[in-house]
Amino acid sequence: MPPVTTESQGKGTQRGITGGKASCRGSPRAGAHTGEGRPLGAPRCPATMCELYCKQDTLALRRKHIGPSCKVFFAADPIKIVRAQRQYMFDEKGEQYLDCINNVAHVGHCHPEVLKAALKQMELLNTNSRFLHDNIVEYAKRLSATLPEKLSVCYFTNSGSEANDLALRLARQFRGHQDVITLDHAYHGHLSSLIEISPYKFGKGKDVKKEFVHVAPTPDTYRGKYREDHADPASAYADEVKKIIEEAHEGGRKIAAFIAESMQSCGGQIIPPAGYFQKVAEYVHQAEGVFIADEVQVGFGRVGKHFWSFQMHGEDFVPDIVTMGKPMGNGHPVACVVTTKEIAEAFSSSGMEYFNTYGGNPVSSAIGLAVLDVIENEDLQGNATRVGNYLTELLNKQKAKHTLIGDIRGIGLFIGIDLVKDGQSRTPATAEAQHVIYKMKEKRVLLSADGPHRNVLKIKPPMCFTEEDAKFMVDQLDEILTVLEEAMGAQTESLVSDNTLCRTKMPKEACLELLSEGAPDQKENPSQKRNGLRTDKHSLLSKRLKT
Repeated sequence: MPPVTTESQGKGTQRGITGGKASCRGSPRAGAHTGEGRPLGAPRCPATMCELYCKQDTLALRRKHIGPSCKVFFAADPIKIVRAQRQYMFDEKGEQYLDCINNVAHVGHCHPEVLKAALKQMELLNTNSRFLHDNIVEYAKRLSATLPEKLSVCYFTNSGSEANDLALRLARQFRGHQDVITLDHAYHGHLSSLIEISPYKFGKGKDVKKEFVHVAPTPDTYRGKYREDHADPASAYADEVKKIIEEAHEGGRKIAAFIAESMQSCGGQIIPPAGYFQKVAEYVHQAEGVFIADEVQVGFGRVGKHFWSFQMHGEDFVPDIVTMGKPMGNGHPVACVVTTKEIAEAFSSSGMEYFNTYGGNPVSSAIGLAVLDVIENEDLQGNATRVGNYLTELLNKQKAKHTLIGDIRGIGLFIGIDLVKDGQSRTPATAEAQHVIYKMKEKRVLLSADGPHRNVLKIKPPMCFTEEDAKFMVDQLDEILTVLEEAMGAQTESLVSDNTLCRTKMPKEACLELLSEGAPDQKENPSQKRNGLRTDKHSLLSKRLKT
């Protein structure tokens, strides 16, 4: 894996640090490891890296002061990340990890142009949007220019959850309707209004599906109701939405909105079949509802050819509302809702002012503008196409080689690897996917597993990901799958035996957890699988990464 180089590498010592490792005796101090034990070629810890506590103390303090429902990645053996640059992250020992999952650091971790824009504006002013300022209007103008003409009115927020919540308010105010159609396995945010339309949350504790929420089948042509051998899966899945609308009307209910990610992420990297969104939009509009495209995870050029993922469905498909978030600020909290003038005016007619203290503030807008500049100046859309195509080609070669790989799907730098126990039955290889994630971590590659069965390896790296990175990642995956399949032999059982996954080195707690958990019950409460984090005692290795 190619190392990151910085001007500060190997020059001098850290300010106020005498060397050695941070103390584990409970007294916080500035300090960091010296980088001993780092992989060959990785940079030494630069002067900007600092630890207050050693890893052991950080874990103890987190358990004491951070809510127990706030989980960490790789809970059986968590990584302490202290700095990052471009597509690489570094732990407290200076070890370098290839980041294949961080769609938040969209243009690369700690991009200098983004940092420069933030600092420059912070030195001048940061205040709320009730004051007249150029940054927010310039940012709104630039964002609107990337969208179809009718999408021209912006509302700035601080997170994708806030954006989706506001989108629901806009939709419900527009026609006075209440009901929402969502896709199975969907996730749209952590606010109460969004938990209600995120199906995997249904049934958790006292949460149940509300009567105004309707769940349509995920348009999954690999594992769903209508598959790739269906004559017209797009129409078949769209007709399911039409049926929901008809049944709602028969019950005296009216549809306010249909909401979907342009490519479903939590659902397992699902790419809807061509024509599906057009047909759904037609049915929704006939019912006087609006179409909300959730681009929080998949927008800003990730698909390569288009700036927005919904655009890959054709020029004849234009959503009524688009929500965006995560990548906008490259790690800075900024998000947005963009809609039509007609919907915006209907929202205003309610007489209630919309005000968000930090939404669209001068610093956030300056950062957002810098991200747009970097995407354009560094041709990151082109990079997503080139590297994404190369990576998909490499992965398809692995599919031909490894029986564990059932499907490779994706566009640009949004790719899923569906692991299966058997190619014919397509039984999800959940335990194997968790094993692969931990073994990849040992090889300093960060991957996540997603989907309703947590068996889909999800690839959504920073957009500066290179062909060299892609080759390195696939080589490590090939090695792990080869060893795993050799260990499995001709096994076809639905559960993995002791000898299968514990033959190679992995965290003891993770191995024991994997073997005790086995494959998830297909009727398991979906709410227990948010981020792959189960709440029962058998939970260590089932944790999957989520950004």
